[in-house]
Amino acid sequence: MDFKNIAENIIRLKNADLELRDRLLRNGELGHGYHEEMQALHHENAEILDKIIDRIGYPTAEKVGGEAADASWMVIQHAIGQPDFMRKCLKLLEDSTPESLAEKINIAYLSDRISVFEGRPQLYGTQFDWDENGQLSPNVYDDLNQVNQRRKSLGLNSLEDQTALIRSLAIKENRHPPADLTQRNKEMEAWKKSVGWIT
Repeated sequence: MDFKNIAENIIRLKNADLELRDRLLRNGELGHGYHEEMQALHHENAEILDKIIDRIGYPTAEKVGGEAADASWMVIQHAIGQPDFMRKCLKLLEDSTPESLAEKINIAYLSDRISVFEGRPQLYGTQFDWDENGQLSPNVYDDLNQVNQRRKSLGLNSLEDQTALIRSLAIKENRHPPADLTQRNKEMEAWKKSVGWIT
């Protein structure tokens, strides 16, 4: 198995994703719903990575190196239009008995993202969205003290500190809340149904 070539292919997927995000951000096209071009790229990247996973199993750092393993996780995290793929990857990642802190953090982020899309409280407070006050705030979580304990066990900062960081990054990137949050949330619920996150 040519793991070096596989790793390079996975890293290319990540780079294409980041380049598109940077371009959309520069053009002020990020944050107004799920951009069609980004959605298409996320779908294509997920299909390619899924075929790789079918060949080699989950692309752990031991198989493809740290950079490609991180790139795989990013592609999976961005494959929001493919619930079955994201769930499959979370199970494979959990079953790979991750030992590194980075892999455990990846599991936390991925499981939180899936929970939010499925309408369940997140456990680590990693997922944020615009609130009714026009601020980025954590999506629903179970209990602040428990969230902060779980975050601390992974070496992450407190949810309060993370919220401040996320908000300052949004300002730096010139991101703004949707003009009509209620309408945007309705559209989000319809989209989640359409791709199979909720029924």
